[in-house]
Amino acid sequence: MKMHDLNIRLATTDDAEELLRIYTPYVEDTAITFEIAVPTAEEFRGRISAILQKHPYLAADSEHGIIGYAYASAFKNREAYDWAVETSIYVDQEWRDCGVGTALYQELERWLKAQNILNLNACITYPNPDSIRFHRGFGYRQTAHFTKCGYKLGAWHDVIWMEKMIGRRRNPPEAVIPMDALIRQMNVGKS
Repeated sequence: MKMHDLNIRLATTDDAEELLRIYTPYVEDTAITFEIAVPTAEEFRGRISAILQKHPYLAADSEHGIIGYAYASAFKNREAYDWAVETSIYVDQEWRDCGVGTALYQELERWLKAQNILNLNACITYPNPDSIRFHRGFGYRQTAHFTKCGYKLGAWHDVIWMEKMIGRRRNPPEAVIPMDALIRQMNVGKS
């Protein structure tokens, strides 16, 4: 697939079933996510809706349907952390290593910079050389390693945190722009 055939767009709650189709093998067959039970489509719709209130949730659309998604969520639920997010990405396993993840993360960063987000944090099950290499390629660096903190698929798993800074620190910082306000700003002047 050529990348010009890929459309990265904001996801909607109507995408829940397709996104869940991509996510399900990660839940059932891997420790990449520590979620044990596959959520329902209704739960997934709720997650999409909740995230889109404040942060971007993106879908990679192709002629084959949605083949990947990425989003940012609150790093911590305290106001002082507003400039930091946790990034997540899932690509249909048939479309890995085709540039879908790169396209999603580039667009995710574009949205996050426009929101005045400064810190991107990724929690990665360890070892996961593909994800670590992917994040390093985007300028993330490892900042923490937690030992055997998750139990899934009959084994204990470590996690690492990787971080990337994408903006200048100001005192005081520029306010974080919620998604609905950012979308309104971007649509100003469009007919």
